[in-house]
Amino acid sequence: MEENQVPAFDATDITDDDKLWSLLSWITGIVAVIVLFMEDKKSRPFLKYNAVMALVVVVVLSVLVSIISAITCGIGAVTAVAFVYPIYLGIKAYQGEWVTVPYVTDFVKNQGWAWAPEVPAEPEA
Repeated sequence: MEENQVPAFDATDITDDDKLWSLLSWITGIVAVIVLFMEDKKSRPFLKYNAVMALVVVVVLSVLVSIISAITCGIGAVTAVAFVYPIYLGIKAYQGEWVTVPYVTDFVKNQGWAWAPEVPAEPEA
């Protein structure tokens, strides 16, 4: 496949297995790593997209929580609530949605780590 060529994708290509692995990737980062090592799993666009996004989001949240906790001498540990966000994203992925995270989604796509179909913008009321 050429570098700039967009893979063909059909919404029916998302299986229940893909949805389950995506949910588990969002909840625990280790599952995302396992998905990316499994040949049959990493070839699935929806699954690869969610695994890569989950890894990046978990790493970013871990770094932010660590920095805030260090600066506030542990008082900022309340920021651990930020790990509720990946669970929410995992539920959305389990519903078959291509989740987007501000800034992170663009970063991952620009790096070429994962591909996702363009989601049409919501019409303004």
